[in-house]
Amino acid sequence: MSAAACLKPWQPASPVSRCLPRPAPGLLRDHTARLRDVSRAAGVGWRWRQALRGCACSPQHRGRLSWASRSRALKAVLCTTGKLCGQDSISQKSEADLCVMTRLLGYVDPSDPCFVAAILTITFNPLFWNVVARWEQRTRKLSKVFRSPYLACYSLGAAILLLNVLRSHCFTQAMLSQPKMESLDNPTAYRVGLALLGIGSTFVLSSFFALGFTGTFLGDYFGILMEARVTTFPFNILDNPMYWGSTANYLGWAIMHASPTGLLLTVVVALIYMVAIQYEEPFTAQIYQQKASSSRKRS
Repeated sequence: MSAAACLKPWQPASPVSRCLPRPAPGLLRDHTARLRDVSRAAGVGWRWRQALRGCACSPQHRGRLSWASRSRALKAVLCTTGKLCGQDSISQKSEADLCVMTRLLGYVDPSDPCFVAAILTITFNPLFWNVVARWEQRTRKLSKVFRSPYLACYSLGAAILLLNVLRSHCFTQAMLSQPKMESLDNPTAYRVGLALLGIGSTFVLSSFFALGFTGTFLGDYFGILMEARVTTFPFNILDNPMYWGSTANYLGWAIMHASPTGLLLTVVVALIYMVAIQYEEPFTAQIYQQKASSSRKRS
């Protein structure tokens, strides 16, 4: 079976196809480069060129391939090569990976103001509370302004809560302003999203009750330390349950809205939290090690 046989003849875009989500500027070049890299890795560079230049479109339309035509071209190449080499599973995995990537990115418009606002709030929030908390830990300026470390911690906690509300609002608006994915817009996916939302909320709330307000909102940076690090539920299940519970909430919320944009933003949330954990964990461990050593000296 040749690559050309797997391809449909080129046809002008119909009014319906023009209404489908289009890739953002620059995405087509990135997508094409990814397809070319995969085809070369499979040893089928000449089939790629043949499919793109001679099979996917008529001569008068060469050089004007749509992103869908390019996808079909590489699918044909991988399909043909896999059958010739006896590697059906490899071609199917490559095809599935490229299909998922293309579909997700095709729904997202990075230039949308709501999307930009969501990215900014997701990035800013952990940066804000870590910078302010480290500044307080070094200078005690907030404690001096409020004349109490507890009042200073409560004030920072209130600011963090307001920023989190703003982040959730921007996250939701970004999802609503961009298209849904039909394959996620069904009752089963909605139930999965609802379950993730329930699990995430359980982790967040149980973490809050275990740590208390000052423990949750960086009280250790204000000199407000607990007797020991909490090891009860949910901390006996996973580290940093507050962060991962919040990530599960956003993931569930995105699935409930059948939103590829929400899924992408959830990935950003997880990455930002991972960076924050790398920044916060050593400091927290150091604080409680110092407290334990000072307690031993006193005894």
